[in-house]
Amino acid sequence: MAKRTVATKSKVKYSKETYTFWYESMLLMRRFEEKAGQLYGQQKIRGFCHLYIGQEACASGAISALTKDDKWITAYRCHAHPLGLGTDPGAIMAELFGKATGTTKGKGGSMHIFDKEKNFMGGHGIVGAQIPMGLGMGFAEKYKGTKNLAICYMGDGAVRQGAFHESLNLAMLYKTPVIFVIENNGYAMGTAVKRSSNVEDLSTLGESYDMPSFAVDGMNVEAVHEAVAEAADRARRGDGPTLLEMRTYRYKGHSMSDPQKYRTKEEVEEYKQRDPMEQVLATIKENKILSEEEIEEIIKGVKQKVTDAVKFAEESPWPDGQDAFKDVYIQEDYPFVME
Repeated sequence: MAKRTVATKSKVKYSKETYTFWYESMLLMRRFEEKAGQLYGQQKIRGFCHLYIGQEACASGAISALTKDDKWITAYRCHAHPLGLGTDPGAIMAELFGKATGTTKGKGGSMHIFDKEKNFMGGHGIVGAQIPMGLGMGFAEKYKGTKNLAICYMGDGAVRQGAFHESLNLAMLYKTPVIFVIENNGYAMGTAVKRSSNVEDLSTLGESYDMPSFAVDGMNVEAVHEAVAEAADRARRGDGPTLLEMRTYRYKGHSMSDPQKYRTKEEVEEYKQRDPMEQVLATIKENKILSEEEIEEIIKGVKQKVTDAVKFAEESPWPDGQDAFKDVYIQEDYPFVME
């Protein structure tokens, strides 16, 4: 099966609104995550915390290619996707703080951000658990006869799970409208792909199931948009799923506790020269898509959103102890606690 790697381009191919969305959404993701990292160091955010810094194009480019009725699901590096989809930054920050006003009422934390109104069906902490769920979400859309699809994100480490292969097999068998996205940042939790698999080109993993599979420059938002748009067209035609390996890079560790001894500082700096946010900003400036005043206004707006999000989280109340017994079952009086 032919593979395609979309090259980086600076030529204007989309509208001012699209470039503005890409820059503003990626900037919000970046600044939000930077602030989250600072707050984690101050112990205001506790537990696990996986930052998305460097991978923003993988989310932003896909959002612009899909519709508001499509369904989203991902793993535990899950702050950026809902930010791009329009979830209130304050609710996400409050969830990181463990506050009652968070997206899951302070019960989920960093790895379990949800927003049903935005069709974001969550971050999931069990490696690969979201893959069959993403398949099921796509199958539900087909069963209901809609033209919607599901997009399911995973890291490169998750493709070693059996559920990944089971899901790809069933997706092709039932021609399910789902886009499987491997966000290949090279190291899983801390082990390079080449040290964990004989197959380094992860896009070829779809070949066993005759699934259209492509490698995509995950550091370039235009390339991501084009690849996802093509996969979405296929799904909506009823032709089934697509596997996209987005080759990206995280500038921070796997989590905040990662010492990153498996890679060099020089390697990180090399990837920063391909920064997805700086690429789109360069295209905007070179082609005068936005004026310097408009760019500065976006920067100020994003800064204010992050400031407001932190203030909201700081001032929000903690969950009540009895909240642990709520939202467990749909039936409110279900007798799961026995006296």
